[in-house]
Amino acid sequence: MSNIHKTFRNKTGTTMFFGMRLLPKAKREALYTLIAWARHLEEVVESPLNDDEKKQIMDGWRREFDNIFDKKVPATDIGRRIYKNCLRFKLPKKEFLNMLDSVSENVYNPLQAPTMKKLTGYCRGVGGMAGSLSLRVFGCQDESIIKELSTSMGTALQITNILRNIKEDANNNRLYIPQELLLKAGIDSTDPKTVLVDKNLVYARQELAKIASENYKKAYEIVDTLDKTTKKPLRLILDIYKKYFDIMDNRGWEIISPKPEVSKIKKIHLLTKVLLSS
Repeated sequence: MSNIHKTFRNKTGTTMFFGMRLLPKAKREALYTLIAWARHLEEVVESPLNDDEKKQIMDGWRREFDNIFDKKVPATDIGRRIYKNCLRFKLPKKEFLNMLDSVSENVYNPLQAPTMKKLTGYCRGVGGMAGSLSLRVFGCQDESIIKELSTSMGTALQITNILRNIKEDANNNRLYIPQELLLKAGIDSTDPKTVLVDKNLVYARQELAKIASENYKKAYEIVDTLDKTTKKPLRLILDIYKKYFDIMDNRGWEIISPKPEVSKIKKIHLLTKVLLSS
């Protein structure tokens, strides 16, 4: 975590990196820090550490956010970066803890067919945190827009990840498709590997895709009402994730592998399109 720029670039891709380079330095540094921290949490969950060791790291972050927001004396390098680059934008402690809580759910008991309500909360915590905090960094002060956009955008992006990574998640004993959609598709099992080979999985994925599509539509509508400085980076993120979603939608939801990929050339095309848009 010592090189935030390198971490951000490696984890998000060259196009996203240069898209963020268009922002003023203070906002750019804050976003690099936020996304690097989020990626760090994901790496902890995916690491070979045992559950107790992972929990210790998560608990350590809870103490660090007390240091950052309450004591004003962060103890870690990334904590100092959060303090220096993010508190100037009045980012709320609850959003960091919301994401920490959501990510921590996969430590002891990986999510397996959660209820729709629980999945919505998970998507909001993991995917929506970035949107909520990013909007504040961009300067948005309308809490209703922040709440609505972070929820719709977070849900769309996280469901795209769920649909894209379903095989990988099943091999890690995780299943994010909600139980209501599994039952609607005629699937009684909640065992990830069993569900993965069920012939009715396509119907559950189709229903989950409808939810993502509705949230993409809502997110785009809100983003288009924002000023150019705020709109363009958010539009780039939406466009790249929507491209992954469209690849899966066009080839059919019965196909789970290989994972859809968006070429660097296509990402550059999307970046150029966003930059030239009004």
